Amino acid sequence: MHCSYFEAGRCRSCTQLDRPYAEQLAAKQLHCRNLLAGHPDLQWLPPVASAESGFRNKAKMVVGGTARNPTIGILDDQGRGVDLSQCALCTPGLQAGFPVLAAFVKQARLTPYDVPRRSGELKYLIVTESPDGRLMLRLVLRSEKLVGRIRRHLPALLQALPQLEVVSVNLHPEHKAVVEGEREILLTDQATLRMRVNGIDLHLRPQSFFQTNTAIAAALYRQGRAWVDELAPASVWDLYCGVGGFALHCAAECRDVVGIETSREAVASAELSSRQAGLHRVRFQAGDAAAFAAAADRAPDLVIVNPPRRGIGRGLCGWLESSSVQHVVYSSCNAASLARDLAAMPSFTVRRARLLDMFPQTAHYEVMVLLERA
Repeated sequence: MHCSYFEAGRCRSCTQLDRPYAEQLAAKQLHCRNLLAGHPDLQWLPPVASAESGFRNKAKMVVGGTARNPTIGILDDQGRGVDLSQCALCTPGLQAGFPVLAAFVKQARLTPYDVPRRSGELKYLIVTESPDGRLMLRLVLRSEKLVGRIRRHLPALLQALPQLEVVSVNLHPEHKAVVEGEREILLTDQATLRMRVNGIDLHLRPQSFFQTNTAIAAALYRQGRAWVDELAPASVWDLYCGVGGFALHCAAECRDVVGIETSREAVASAELSSRQAGLHRVRFQAGDAAAFAAAADRAPDLVIVNPPRRGIGRGLCGWLESSSVQHVVYSSCNAASLARDLAAMPSFTVRRARLLDMFPQTAHYEVMVLLERA
C-alpha cells in the first residue's frame, strides 16, 4: 500500500507498512502459532486476509491547528496538528467526509484543543461508516461551551453531508491520554447507526464498540456461527457481547442465547437488534462477565468470549475450568493473553484456530479458537 504520509515521515502509525502484505500475514500466523505451540492437537484453518487499504470503518481523528485552519489527523511530538484526512486505511466514505467536517469546524468556529497550552475545546472527531455508507459523528469537547453553536450549525452540516445520520457530543473535560469521556449528548433524532453484517442488522450507539474492519468482522461472526451450528448446543452465553454480534449470529429457535456486556449502551443496541429480528429466545444483560457466570444457577452448553486485550482473566478461567461447559469459542485480539488464559484451563483441548487479519499494516490481528472439554 502506498502512503504519502508514511513516506514523508508525517505518520508512522502503520508500523508494518514497509513490508509486503503477504509477508505481514505470514509473520502474524507464525507469531500466533508460536504462542499456541503448546497445543499439539490444534488444527489451523487458513488465515483470513483483509483488504490492504480502505478497510477502516472508524476514525478517531485529533483536531489540531486553529478554528480558521483546522487539521484532522494526529498530533506530532510537539503537540501540533498533522492533517491525515486522506489516510488510505479509511474507507472512501470516511475520506470523502473529512473535508466537509473540516469546513464545518471552520464555519462553526470550533476552537481545537491545544494540548501543550491546555486551551481550546474540540479534541476529536470520531467518525464511523456503516456498510451501506451512512455515517455517525461524535465531537469530543472539553466542555459544553460550544454545544449551542454546534446545534445552530448542524442543519447546514447535515445538508452538506446527507449520509450523516447520527451526531453527538462527548464531554471529556480532563487533560489525559483518553479519547473520550463518560457523558454523551445526542444531537439528532436518530440514535443508532445500522451496521448490516451478514444480513443481520446490528445497531451501533455512540458509545458502543464495533470492530473497525467490517469485512473481517463479518468473517469472524461467520466462523463463530459455523462452529456453533456444527456443535448444535441447546444453550449459549456470549460474554463480552458488545452490540450482540456473536449472539445474534448464533441465535436459532432451537437454542437459548444470553449476551452479557458491561456497556449499557451496547446492551440497548443489542436489544433493539433482537426485537427487530423477532428473536424471542435471545436476551441481553448489562454486567460483568465473570460475576454473571459465578452467580448463575446453571452453566450453558457453550460459551463464546470476545474480551478486550487483557483477556478473560483468572476469575472467568477458573469458573470455566470448574463448570460443566463443554465447548468455548474464544475470539481474541491479543494472542499473548489468549495463551495465558488457555494455560489456566487445562481441562479444555484447543481443537481449531483461525487467524483473521483485522488490522493490516500493523502487528496486531484477531484469532479465534474452538475449545472442547477433554
